[in-house]
Amino acid sequence: MSIDAVASHLPKIWPSRIFYGWAIVYASFFISIAQVPMYGPVFSVFVKPIEDEFGWSRSTITIAFTIGSIGGSILSALIGVILDRYGARLVTVFAGVAVAVSLFCVAIMTEPWHFWISYGVARSAALAGVSLGTSVAIANWFIRNRGRATAIRAMGQRGGQALMPLLIMPILVLLGWRESFAVFSVVALLLITLPAFFFIRRRPEDYGLKPDGVELDIEGEAPQTDEFSWSLKQVRKTRALWMITIGMSAGIAAQIAINVHAVANFQDLGMAESLSITVASLFTGIAALSMIGWGLLLDRMHVRYVSMISMALFIISMSILLLAGSSFYMAFIFAIIFGLATGGWTVSQMVMIPNYFGRMHAGSIKGFISPIEGTVGISGPLIAAFIFDEYGSYDLAFYGAIGAFTIGLISFYFAKPLDSSKTVRVMPS
Repeated sequence: MSIDAVASHLPKIWPSRIFYGWAIVYASFFISIAQVPMYGPVFSVFVKPIEDEFGWSRSTITIAFTIGSIGGSILSALIGVILDRYGARLVTVFAGVAVAVSLFCVAIMTEPWHFWISYGVARSAALAGVSLGTSVAIANWFIRNRGRATAIRAMGQRGGQALMPLLIMPILVLLGWRESFAVFSVVALLLITLPAFFFIRRRPEDYGLKPDGVELDIEGEAPQTDEFSWSLKQVRKTRALWMITIGMSAGIAAQIAINVHAVANFQDLGMAESLSITVASLFTGIAALSMIGWGLLLDRMHVRYVSMISMALFIISMSILLLAGSSFYMAFIFAIIFGLATGGWTVSQMVMIPNYFGRMHAGSIKGFISPIEGTVGISGPLIAAFIFDEYGSYDLAFYGAIGAFTIGLISFYFAKPLDSSKTVRVMPS
């Protein structure tokens, strides 16, 4: 089939003079905004309102988040293979429908198990279908500009986490948390399914294009690049993969624990609800604003070093959090440093696998380690909830987070990249 014939399958509304990969990036930006109710900073806003209405413990509420995280991790192993073979378009569409229906079920729940199943399904679909799908799609369309492209997509996720609590606050205060989840359901249906259906595509090679919009030569071939891809079988026994898995698991466990419990912690210490929500919006906003800078850095520096810098910033921020108490000014400083760390960590996670091992099998490799990092990673929020229920304070959990971030820093130090001379060039199918 000719290039023109194949290219005709791309949406006509996207200007042909602009590389189509950017259409996937900007579609993923809006998709990422719509999925933020399934992430810690937004979830944390609803912990106290749900607790006040039902009298459930923090651990009971956090179980829903845990189920969703474990489900998403396990489902990623299957979804990763599908993404490599068929692309992210229909996976993301179906995931968006599942998220929308599940969030509406949260709005009408009355029992803990209602919440566990409904929110669990929504978060599982968001992690395995929406987040993994858009990340793999972008990784397939970019190599040289992967850092900045991924950063734009990540800005939607973190920017949405910053703005959504503020935008939903009038509905939460005037109407209630149920109405808030109903609004989230409609937003997910519109901003996940529609952009995914119209714009997400598998790989540029399917449409006679090359990653980054590389120009073809006069014979219709792309210039030679240093692109290599390792298969899952090749990397399973490498130290790099397992150091990455340990580092990502430790970082996820600690970072999500803070996301889920930060707002409730400040409220417990006497900070006003509006101020505590502002702190959460501040650190997610800082994360979003910093991501372009982190993305540009990732285009020039290996993801290993950026991840180590992020872990060091997390350690500093947690030390400040333990000193903050109910002081808004100390919380403000914590939010800035934690936000910078989150920005670097978010983009690093998304490009970690393709930058280490290439793009052809990124979905399969990510799917392989997701059950491990998900099971270990989600222990953070649940352990923090149990610690609070037992001791009435999050301090011990925060010390544990410092330890986890330290483990992450050390692991990434030892995750040295593989030698590309020991593999063969893998062409896309």
